[in-house]
Amino acid sequence: MSETSAPLAAPFVGSPDNPPPTDVEFGFLDLGRERRLRYALALGAEGGPSRGTVILLQGRNEASEKYFETMRDLNRLGFCVATFDWRGQGRSFRSTRSPTVGHVTRVGHYADDLLRVFSEVVLARCPGPYAILAHSMGGLVALAAMERLEPRVERMVLLAPFVGLPGSAFKTRLIGFLAGSLHWAGLGRVPLRRARRIEPGASLADNPLTSDRARVERNLALQIAAPDLFVDSLSASWLRAVLKAQRRLDDSDRIARMRIPTLFIAAGADRIVSKRTAERLAWRMRSGHFLRVPGARHELLQEADRFREPTLSAFEAFLDSALPRVRPPEPAVDTALVEEALVAALPAGAN
Repeated sequence: MSETSAPLAAPFVGSPDNPPPTDVEFGFLDLGRERRLRYALALGAEGGPSRGTVILLQGRNEASEKYFETMRDLNRLGFCVATFDWRGQGRSFRSTRSPTVGHVTRVGHYADDLLRVFSEVVLARCPGPYAILAHSMGGLVALAAMERLEPRVERMVLLAPFVGLPGSAFKTRLIGFLAGSLHWAGLGRVPLRRARRIEPGASLADNPLTSDRARVERNLALQIAAPDLFVDSLSASWLRAVLKAQRRLDDSDRIARMRIPTLFIAAGADRIVSKRTAERLAWRMRSGHFLRVPGARHELLQEADRFREPTLSAFEAFLDSALPRVRPPEPAVDTALVEEALVAALPAGAN
């Protein structure tokens, strides 16, 4: 595995409201040509032997620090956890001269990064068996990489996967045409729109990501403490690449090759991604399953407990047959001692 030391910036940002998992380890995977991916490992599975490793795939414009709470929860459930910042966000390398623009030319680059981290970090450091827990864009990347992950990954759970835009098909085609035109005109790095960021004092009622005030404040504090973890806008090429990857999921032959048992969990009040597209894809897959969390907003792992806890329960139940909780063996029974105790307990003269 080709690794480099941490850069001058701090490896992670923690706070009393957002403590990291116990003994969390950050590192950098060197891809060559001064490109590095920052990863985080939380190997402290609690409650007995490890059940295996959950590979936590983040969404767009996120960073590992945002998932400290979830990593701690997964450790308590007996899992080891591995995650990493996608290229172009967090403290992984940027693909443009402007570090504030999220940019990629094809989703395959994300899938390649996932396979590199899996083969060079996860397999080397983390115990099997392996499962994937992915949010939003991470779910799209997991589906794009599924055929290559199949030999080693037992289960996938995709939370509010970004497999389609909400709204009409005409609107999606129009957006795709505009993004594609900019890409082919050599303007693919042009920022199209500001990334959705938390604004101080914003109304919780208007927040499409979560209804939980405490988690909003926690993520806002992270954004203020480490603005370099996030980007301000996405590029035309990024949008074109994502829409192209989404269209590929309509290919029946591709869907037929998706064999990893996969649970899609949609947020019932999601305004960011298409719930209908996720449900249709789940039922078209031979190994797909679908659940909806009524009333929940897009970021299920950042939502209020009344939405978040059922999501984690469904995740654990879906993984249980492949990554079961390892229980300590029952103590051996000395049958001779049991017989002696029974004889001693019998009344005198009893047979």
